[in-house]
Amino acid sequence: MQKFDVLIVGAGLNGLVTALALGGLKCRNPVRVGIVDRIHPAQFAANTHDSRASALTAATQTMMGVLGVWERLLPFAQNMNDIVVTDSKSTEHRPNLLSFSTSDKSQAPAALIENAQIFKTLLEEIGRSPSIEIMAPQNISGFHFGPGLASITVESGKTIKANLIVGADGRSSPTRLAAGIGFEGWDYPQSAITLTVGHELPHRGRAEEHFSATGVFAILPLMGNRSSIVWTEPHETAKQICALTDEGFLAALSEKFGSHLGKLSLLSPHHAYPLSMYLAKTFVGTRVALLGDAAHVVHPLAGLGLNLGFKDAAALAESIMKAANLGQDIGGTEVLQSYMQWRRFDTLATAGLLDAMNRLFANDDVALRMLRDMGLRAADSLPPFKNILIREAAGQVGRLPRLMRGLAA
Repeated sequence: MQKFDVLIVGAGLNGLVTALALGGLKCRNPVRVGIVDRIHPAQFAANTHDSRASALTAATQTMMGVLGVWERLLPFAQNMNDIVVTDSKSTEHRPNLLSFSTSDKSQAPAALIENAQIFKTLLEEIGRSPSIEIMAPQNISGFHFGPGLASITVESGKTIKANLIVGADGRSSPTRLAAGIGFEGWDYPQSAITLTVGHELPHRGRAEEHFSATGVFAILPLMGNRSSIVWTEPHETAKQICALTDEGFLAALSEKFGSHLGKLSLLSPHHAYPLSMYLAKTFVGTRVALLGDAAHVVHPLAGLGLNLGFKDAAALAESIMKAANLGQDIGGTEVLQSYMQWRRFDTLATAGLLDAMNRLFANDDVALRMLRDMGLRAADSLPPFKNILIREAAGQVGRLPRLMRGLAA
C-alpha cells in the first residue's frame, strides 16, 4: 500500500500544475503528491496528440514563474499584442467593432503557447521534483472517500491512500461520478475545429475573433508565421469539413480565413471537439476536491477554460498549504469549504458570461445584430471600459491566489 498527502487523478495540464503547486521544487513546504492516469502524460507532449494552443493570461504566467517553468516556456510564447473583434459575413472586409492594442504595455494580457509544449515543460519540472510521483498508465477500479483516509484501487488490486483525492480527470471525471457529485449543463449545437496553420505574412501578434451566426472563427498568433485556429461550426457542418481531403480542407479554411496573411499551409492534423457548458453541483465532497473540466466546462470563446483550471489549482494549493502549515487535516471539511467558496462564484460568473456572449453572437437576427454592433462600437470608444476588459483578459480581476500574485503558496 502506498500513501500520499494528495492523490491527483488525471495527468492533464490541470493535474500537472496542481502537482507542482503542491510538491514542486519551488514549494516552501512541499507535500507528497501522487498522480494517477490511464495514459502516461508523456503522450500528451507529442504534437500529433493535440493540435490546440492555449492563451495563458498574465496571471497564469506569473503563476508559472513561481512554479519555476515560465522561463522555459517563454521562448515558445507569442504575446497577443492586439486583439480584434469583428462581426461580418465577409472574409475580405471585416471592419473592427472592438479592438485592444497592448503593444505599448510592458506585458500583454495573454500569450499563446501550444499545449504539447506546456505538457513537455511541466513534465520536465515534475521529473526534477522528488515529492511528486507519476503512476501511469494505471486504470482505477475503485474509489473510497471515507471514513478515514481516502483511497483508490487500481486494476492490479493495489490500494493507494491519501488525505485528499483531487479530481482533475476531465469532463467525464470518474472521480466526480464515484463521489456522487452531479454535473449539470447543456451541449451546444456546435463543434470547434482546431489546428495550426502557417502563412506567408507575419501576424505581428494580432489575435482575431470573427463572429458569425455559426459561431466564432478565431485566428490566434503563435511564434513565427504560424497561427492556431479555432473554427466553430454546427456539428454536421464541422463533420463534413473534417471529412474533406487535405486539399479540400485547406480551400475551405482559406475561404474562411481570408487573404490578409497570404497563402496558408496546414502544419498539424485538425480535430473537432463538441462544445458544451457544464458545472458540478459542488466542487468538493468527503476528502475529494474537483478542479478544471471535472468541475466546470465552459465555451472556449475567450480561451479562459484552461486559465480557470489553473486558478482552481492555485486556490486549492493555497488552502491546502495554509492548513498544512497550521498542522491541520489537509483533506478536512474546513479546507475544502474554503476552496469551494473561493472558486464557485468566480466560475459561475465566468461561465454565465461566456454562455451569454455565445448566444448573443451566434445569432443572425438583423435587429439584434445591429444592437450588438452598436454596443461594441460604443465600448470601443471608451478607454476606461476597454482597460477593464484588458484586465479581465489578463486574468487580473477578482481575488487572486498567492501563486498568481507572484508568491509561493
